[in-house]
Amino acid sequence: MPRRDRLNVGLQICIALPILIGLGSYVLPQSHPEKLQRRSASASSSRGKAGSRASPPLKTAPEALSRNSVSFDSAATANARLQANLAWTFGSRPQRGWQIYEPLIAHLIGSSGEPWSRVFATRLAQWQTENGLVADGVLDDKTLLKIISTLQSKRIPDRAYPSDDQLVTISASDCYYPERPEELRRVERETYKAYKRMVAAAVADRSLRLNASGGHLAASEKFLKIVSAFRSREYQDQLRKQSPQSGRAGLALNSPHFTGRALDLYVGGEPVSTKDKNRALQTQTLVYRWLVQNAARFGFQPYFYEPWHWEYVEKKQE
Repeated sequence: MPRRDRLNVGLQICIALPILIGLGSYVLPQSHPEKLQRRSASASSSRGKAGSRASPPLKTAPEALSRNSVSFDSAATANARLQANLAWTFGSRPQRGWQIYEPLIAHLIGSSGEPWSRVFATRLAQWQTENGLVADGVLDDKTLLKIISTLQSKRIPDRAYPSDDQLVTISASDCYYPERPEELRRVERETYKAYKRMVAAAVADRSLRLNASGGHLAASEKFLKIVSAFRSREYQDQLRKQSPQSGRAGLALNSPHFTGRALDLYVGGEPVSTKDKNRALQTQTLVYRWLVQNAARFGFQPYFYEPWHWEYVEKKQE
């Protein structure tokens, strides 16, 4: 073939080749879509195995909450109002708001958010679902009473009197009032052991800044010292006569102190004053909040109404 003809043929091939390639890329998805799908799936699988930056699955709210389309922003707004203004009663005592009990409530429902936050409302709605309540995220009187009954159910179930050999007389250095007479320094044996383990853990937690010596509370330290422990029925009757206005919330007719397993611990403010202002102060102290988070590890449960009152309900070994 003459040289000029060979050049013309080569030129035609150069022109036609890109066109054919373009047609091929256009026709392929129309003719063989399943091949592309398999190839895409294979590529995705390979990237996953190679540890690529695949997006994690989105976390969704519980199904029941999603179905209800709960507005947690409006629930948070309601909680901001109710924590100070909810009207309810405990025994015969009218109460207003639940902010005094917020540390216990947050711990019970597993919330780390502020009581007026969307986080708190969301977690409360989950707790409401788990406990057969309307999951609206609002801490109203019905939800509050359910929370209180749950907390109360964890306390000492019986009020049996201990025998003398079940009680030990504790050191005056363990007491908030060192001058307390011996007959008022008695504690049920296992309760006292658990108390000492709990105090040792608190002392080791430097965030509490407790004055300590040799792993024990120093004489000058008041926090976590025992204000009151075992009380006989006769002694309780004397207290009731001295404070006739104390009522059931203050001095119970069938007190858990009769068991020797209830301890009044100093957590701040006036040791055992039930005034709202005092209890509100106590629930803000580092020691009280530490107890809320840690006391159960040592077998202690709180009495929600009295921040200082803790009951040994089961044996826990650290």
